[in-house]
Amino acid sequence: MHLAEQSNERRASGRFPIEREIRYRVLNKKSNNESGLGKTINMSSTGILFSTDHALLPGRTLEIAVSWPAQLNNSCPLKLVARGRVVRFAPGQAAVEIQHYEFRTQGAQGLSGVTV
Repeated sequence: MHLAEQSNERRASGRFPIEREIRYRVLNKKSNNESGLGKTINMSSTGILFSTDHALLPGRTLEIAVSWPAQLNNSCPLKLVARGRVVRFAPGQAAVEIQHYEFRTQGAQGLSGVTV
């Protein structure tokens, strides 16, 4: 990357194009348990851009479960569970700034049937 390109980049960490299934739910009190499914578009250690059918307004707090490609001990599926704030929304896409995350084991059925 050239120095001129680096100076235009505002993100603190690099984004990686990765497509994984996600399940999310809005944590704000007025959300009425709003939740949905989508796919990641790209990820970094500080944020996730993903597809969504819902209008997720900036400022809303989400909990997101991402189907993780690696397994624990090569046998147990994992999911990344992150909490963060919606920082950007465009029709069909939302960007979340990760404020907290942890890895958890994922049941045999994957993210379907699992509450975030």
